[in-house]
This record gives sequence, C-alpha cells and structure tokens, in this order.
Amino acid sequence: MDFLSACVLAAGIGMGLGAVGPGIGGGMAVGGAVEGVSRNPGASGKILTTMMIGFAMIESLAIYALVVALIILYANPYKEVALKALEQVAK
Repeated sequence: MDFLSACVLAAGIGMGLGAVGPGIGGGMAVGGAVEGVSRNPGASGKILTTMMIGFAMIESLAIYALVVALIILYANPYKEVALKALEQVAK
C-alpha cells in the first residue's frame, strides 16, 4: 500500500469513527429534549435553548474530525518525509 492510499484510508476511517459519537450524542440530546417538552410544555423555551447549545458542542466534534481528515488528505506534514523514505527503500 502506498502512502496516498494509506492517507485516504486513514481519513475515511477517522471521519467515520468521528461521526459515530456525535450522531449518537445528537440523537440522545434530541430524544431527551422531546421527552422533557412532552412532560413539561411550559419549559420548552429553556429546554430548546439548552439543547441547541449542547447540540452545537456535540457537532463541533464531528467538524474537528472532518478538519483532521482534510489535513491528512491535503496538508499532510509527513508527506515529504514518507516520499523520501519510499525513494530510499526503492533503491
């Protein structure tokens, strides 16, 4: 497997794993908010505000995973080092 293939594979797996946690967390947050509003409709404003702030924090984790995946793909700091090592191995 060459270096580019390993980078693509790492970015894909990292983004997939980085999206699982926020997906589960977001579902649990919305489920809890819906349950809270159904029990106490008068507090829906506070519950929705708190849920939105929490949901933004949860989604920031997925955005961080995306940024790391894009760095691995397009701005990898070890690209030159890996290519030089591959040239030396090929000799």
